[in-house]
Amino acid sequence: MKKKLSLAMAALACLSATAQTHIRVWQNDESDRMKIANVGDMVFGQGGETVTIKGTTYRTADIDSIVVVPEITVQYSEGAAEVTVPEAVAEWLIVDVSGADVTITNTNQSNEVELILSGTSQDGSFTYNGNFKCTIELDGLSLTSKTRCPMDIECGKRISLVLDEGTTNSLTDAAENPLKACLYAKGHVELEGAGTLNVTGNKNHAISTKEYLQLKKSTGELNIVSAVNDALHVGQYFQMNGGTLTIDGKTLGDGIQVETLTLDDDTTPNPDKENNGQIIMKGGTINMDIAGEDCKGMKTDGLVTVSGGTITINANGNGSRGIQTDGDMVIGEEDNPTHITIAANGARCTAAEDVDDPHRCMGMKVDGDLTINAGTITVTNTGAKSRGIKVGGTYRKYGGTVSASISN
Repeated sequence: MKKKLSLAMAALACLSATAQTHIRVWQNDESDRMKIANVGDMVFGQGGETVTIKGTTYRTADIDSIVVVPEITVQYSEGAAEVTVPEAVAEWLIVDVSGADVTITNTNQSNEVELILSGTSQDGSFTYNGNFKCTIELDGLSLTSKTRCPMDIECGKRISLVLDEGTTNSLTDAAENPLKACLYAKGHVELEGAGTLNVTGNKNHAISTKEYLQLKKSTGELNIVSAVNDALHVGQYFQMNGGTLTIDGKTLGDGIQVETLTLDDDTTPNPDKENNGQIIMKGGTINMDIAGEDCKGMKTDGLVTVSGGTITINANGNGSRGIQTDGDMVIGEEDNPTHITIAANGARCTAAEDVDDPHRCMGMKVDGDLTINAGTITVTNTGAKSRGIKVGGTYRKYGGTVSASISN
């Protein structure tokens, strides 16, 4: 093991501190990824039993390897883009560049590729095709497309989307975008990194993922500037472990809409998909204003679990709902303190299709059971005929503080 670490340190010493390259520290098929420029000294403990890298101490016996990651870089500059491919991965990749429209296809199905996107274009796009997981880092990227989706990730596996610390990144699609989102991902998206991402959806949703979307603990800020439809349209499940999600009132659809993946009969939920149809919140902060008629802040057919974090929703549209589920909802504080504040400010729905049943604006509508174990929940309803919390099944309160009008 000491030989492995010594070789890794020697390799790092040969690299420029300004190069956009990373290392991965591998343990049991999991890895920590960090920029070489930020690593500093690797400090060994007495006897070499431990090594400290960027503030994290590892047992040397537990480290499988420390490797330098070959990375593809895409640098945008208004009407052009430059793609740099390391020799180590060149044989796997097909790269097509037309102006500032970049398409990269990865033909390898056993090795992860990592890409760094940076620069600015007012008419550019990035498309990735592949059948294996990938990491895409946004390092000060501002990408607007006049004809399409600015970021299309066609990968049915895990997609790690990293917001480089200290950077602001922006995506804006065209009103003619043929896909259903400004940021579209075919696979599972894990958002991480302490940077900021601003997304504007001019055609449909701001972000759409075919399978799950997870905001990890390290996530910085995700801001939905506006969307013609939903802010986040998610397949399988949505999970938030940290970060700040802000959805502006210019979004015309739901804030977070979660679908349930089904079998081929298109009605039976797929039992092989974990957390299918669920919303899970363990930490972080959600701030959203819902202005659209008959729209929901958080909407799913399945279970909603809040075990930590802060949720603030203003349901301003007529017939709107702060949180709505056709299933059950459980609120506790297993992971972090929980604070939920919802204002039902809208009146009855006036949409043409609801003229015979103009339903009310509500803070929370739970068709199944609502169980509260801990947390602080405050729901106010100021709109004409609005309601606080409506529970279709059984309401159970074992702890926490609830300030709301509750009806069955």
